[in-house]
Amino acid sequence: MKRSLENSNPIFVSLQDLLSKEHSAQGFSFLAKKQKVRSVLGGKHASKLRGRGLDFEEVRNYVAGDDIRNIDWKVTARTQKTHSRVYSEEKEKPTLIVVDQSKSMFFGTQNKMKSVVAAELAALTAFRILKEGDRVGGVVFADNGIDIISPKRNRKNILRFFEHIVQRNHELLDSTPVNHAEASSVVFKKIRNIVTHDFLIVVISDFRRYSKDVIKNIAQMAQNNDVILAKVFDPMERDIPKTKMVIGDTKKQLNVDGKNRSIQQEFSEGFDTDFQNFENEMKKHRIPVLKFDTVQPVDDQLKNMLSSKK
Repeated sequence: MKRSLENSNPIFVSLQDLLSKEHSAQGFSFLAKKQKVRSVLGGKHASKLRGRGLDFEEVRNYVAGDDIRNIDWKVTARTQKTHSRVYSEEKEKPTLIVVDQSKSMFFGTQNKMKSVVAAELAALTAFRILKEGDRVGGVVFADNGIDIISPKRNRKNILRFFEHIVQRNHELLDSTPVNHAEASSVVFKKIRNIVTHDFLIVVISDFRRYSKDVIKNIAQMAQNNDVILAKVFDPMERDIPKTKMVIGDTKKQLNVDGKNRSIQQEFSEGFDTDFQNFENEMKKHRIPVLKFDTVQPVDDQLKNMLSSKK
């Protein structure tokens, strides 16, 4: 694995690594109203994220002193009486950051492990949300347990969240993989007990197994909340090395000839097809899926996708 320039340890993350992300948590936003038109969160077809500002409340008879810009001309024409649209200040949107630190995330071939990228992405998200004035909490799920930190509006809460991420991250070396579908089901059930409605839920994972149960749980969360999925992947998961090699886990081994073009093509197409199907399924529920690789700096990738600059 090539050594990272921005993280002294590309295999495991430290609390200091996560805290250092605070200065980079700028130049992007998870609020739809601050997005570029072509941003993944900017268009109405890309996401249903409301953003912050004013919520429409009702239409009532015009009262002297009302802003003429708020006159509802359609209602006025229909009733022959001047009516104004009334707005109320939008309520806060607490955020829950869900971070996958299971065994499948303990993989990386060039710059960093997927688990490290996920941890850094969680830190950037947490600091950004806190700076925007909302409560932020998190869920860290691993093969041997789940940690839940309820949303609060203070740095101490974020620090607790980061400590759990670091602990689970360092446990990956000795953890034993479990049934991913069953574990995910348990995690999402716990999340649904935390969130009520009008939450922003950011799920960071490799989504390596697109089970129907996982998709169902995510769709249910999106019914009354805004959901963003961040898929972390390593280039080798799509593009197999052009060499002969032995691939294996704790149970099986397989000889693979990476020089075979048909194998290369089948490998790449399989990855693209699986992801495309998953992304299309999420689009039905207006859930954006962001892709992050393990090669480029996470900060740069996030800003390129969610830049708040005009």
